[in-house]
Parts: sequence; C-alpha cells; structure tokens
Amino acid sequence: MKSSDRDIYDSLSPADYRYWDEDVAKYLSENAYTRYKLAVELALVKALAKRKICPPSVVREVEKACAQVTTAEVYEEEGRIKHDIRALVNCIRARVSDKAKPYVHMTATSQDIIDTANAARFRDVTLQVLIPALVELEKTLVKIAERESETVQVGRTHGQHAVPITFGFAISSYVSRLGQSIVALQELSDGLRGKFAGAVGAYNASSLFFSNPEAFEADVLKEMGLQASEQSSQVTPAEPMVRLLAEITIACGIMANLADDMRHLQRTELGEIGEEFEAAQVGSSTMPQKRNPINFENAKSLWKTIAPRVVSAFMDQISEHQRDLTNSASARTYGETILYAVSIAKRLERTMKKISVDKKNVQANLSRQMGLIAAEPLYIMLAALGHPDAHEAVRNLTLQAQRENRPLEEIALADHALKSYVAKMTSAQKKILANPSLYTGIAGKKARAVAARWKKLLSL
Repeated sequence: MKSSDRDIYDSLSPADYRYWDEDVAKYLSENAYTRYKLAVELALVKALAKRKICPPSVVREVEKACAQVTTAEVYEEEGRIKHDIRALVNCIRARVSDKAKPYVHMTATSQDIIDTANAARFRDVTLQVLIPALVELEKTLVKIAERESETVQVGRTHGQHAVPITFGFAISSYVSRLGQSIVALQELSDGLRGKFAGAVGAYNASSLFFSNPEAFEADVLKEMGLQASEQSSQVTPAEPMVRLLAEITIACGIMANLADDMRHLQRTELGEIGEEFEAAQVGSSTMPQKRNPINFENAKSLWKTIAPRVVSAFMDQISEHQRDLTNSASARTYGETILYAVSIAKRLERTMKKISVDKKNVQANLSRQMGLIAAEPLYIMLAALGHPDAHEAVRNLTLQAQRENRPLEEIALADHALKSYVAKMTSAQKKILANPSLYTGIAGKKARAVAARWKKLLSL
C-alpha cells in the first residue's frame, strides 16, 4: 500500500494524527524537505553558471525539472538504488537534456545537500512559525501582567504561603523568561550554517575547478540565504543545531512551568483563576461537574516528551573522523521537537487569553492564615527598631496566633514586651500589620516595567 493511500489514523506517531500542524508542515514535512534539497541542487547549478562552468540554459532546465520532482518518485527511486540523495539527483537528471546532466550535483556530496537543506528549513520554521507562536503567547502574557499588575495575591514558596505579590507580577516573571528565550532563538536560528565543501570538507572536488573553492561555496549558500561553517568535515559541525534544539527545550520548560502554575491555581481548594470552557466541553467521562485544566496539563505533558529528546541531539555531536551515519535516524526526529513546541505555544496562547482571575478567592486565600503573612515585615521592623531577637519573638507570636486562632496583628499589639517597639512604628508600618495585602513591595511597578520592556523589545 502506498503511503498516500494510508488512513491518517493508521499512522504510528501522534505527530501525524493528533498534533500535525499545517504551518510546521510547510517546512518540516517530507515534502518540504524534498523541496529544500531540490532548492540546494538548483542553487549549485546557479553558482556554476555564474562562474561560466555551464550555460544559463542549464539553470533553466534544472529549475524546471526541480519544480516537477515529487517526494513519492524520489522514494520510489531510493527503493531501487538504496540511496536517498542519489535518488533525488536521478529524478532531476531524468528531466533534463544530456547537455545538462553533467552539471546536476557537480562537485557535491550528499551532506552538502542535506546539511544545507536542514539549516535552511530549521532556520525558516523557527523564524516563520515557532518564534511568531511564542511572540503571540508573550503578547497575551504582557496584557495579563499589565491588567493584573495590582491584583494582590499571596506568594507561595515550597507550596506554602509566603508574602504578598500581585498576579501580574507572577505573570511578568514568565514574560521576562520567555522573552529572553525568544531573543536567543532568533540569534540561534540565524546561526545555522550550511556547507558545500565536499566529501571530507576539504573542498577536494570543487578545487579541481576553482582557485577559491570557499568563494564558490559562498555563492551556492547565498542562494539559500545561508553562510558557510568555518570548517566542516563531511558534515557541518553539530553544535549550532544542538544549541537551537536546547534553547527550544528551554522555552518549552518555561511554558511548562507557566502551565503548571496555572494548573495549580485552578485547584478546587484554591480557585484563584478559571479557564473559560466551551458550552459543549466535557471535563470528565463520569463526573459531570469536572472542569479539568486539560490545556495546561497537555502543555506539561508535551514538554516531558520534548525534554529527553535533546539528549539525542547532544549524542549526535559525535561523528567518527570525517563522518559516520550514527545520527542519520535520530536527526530525522528533530522536527518533532519544533512541532510539539509550536503546539504548546499555540495551545497556551489560546488558553491564557481565556483566563479570568477570581478576586474573591484570591482575597480569601490571602486572608486564610489570619494575618500570619505579616510575620516577615513585623520581624524586620522589630529588628530595625533594635529588638535583640526579633525573629524568635515573631516566631513565637505566630505559634500563639495559630493556637488561639487569632490574627497576628492582634497578638502582636497586645504583647507587653513589644509595646515600646510598636510605639516607634510609623503609621504606614502599622497599616501593613493591620492589612498585610499592602506588603507587596514594588510588585505592581515591576510587573508593569517588565511588560513595557518586552512590549518594546519585541514590538508587541
């Protein structure tokens, strides 16, 4: 059975039947890969013509042929001769005149075509699909950070109440982290390099024709919008691609962290945020009341798929001497990392757009510990006023407040040993004890500043 006849639901990878993305497929599908390899073969002939090695008519013939070659026929030819790039070359040669045939693939080795095509398509999909998806998510996060910059929320460390922040401040952390990753991805995608240096990278074949084979290489790669690696073996150095995939993994980790936080804030016991559900959406097959945070859970789950894959890319740094084939299978899976990363970004962007903050529950959670979150400012103020063991004094007061189920402020103001210190406090300091939600530092200001900075840097 031909692959074209196969039911999509007979596919083995969820990348094909569940997470397939039309935008990503334009660059990373097998059809797209064929188009990029054909583009490199055409770029070679154009460079040959530029240097008068072949006439312009050959370029026209090869260009017409490349426009007609299909992935299906390349695979059929590969099945016959057992070599993928030679199969591609044969399909081009079959469509051109005998006069043009000698110039197809002239001086090239397979990896000149493969590595250059991969550099171009991974650069393009990162710049044209992945980064725009991340920027859209960043734009949504910026809006939330601005909108909720003054929405006071209890901060949490180790899963426990700490001191107050604002929800916008919490989101602005992800604005900053994701923004830095976007900038890094822009730089790393532009850093991908091609090659046209021949079988071992020493320009053996091209030096037969050109006194400056590196200049010829530059001509070929210019057609693809690429620069050459400083030095290659039969393959380009692995590090630029590894760095790109590592940064994509980092970006996915940031998104997974965001998703995890949002998921926890939706817990029944917390209920600080809510995700809009569609009218017909079902949360559980048996519990009709459930509204599960599936989008956030999906994001984390895909990150768990992505993170281990970067290990394969690091292992692909190793290639014996000038070349072995131990990365030939593993490298074919790199595109799935980008596919899943795009899926996470697009899904989170849609979900975060529909997030609402339940300010009633936020306030209830903030007040849950009867003012104990004022323990830090109380301790610091007492220490600043000269108390010899402020931390221990406040710790004992918090234990008393918990035992007696009374507000910390009430316990502190009634404590005889603290009266002289309390008397020296400013009215603003006393207000913080009475209303710990005022103790947010510069959380709101910081949230707005971070949002404004990244809005400007990324032209959001």
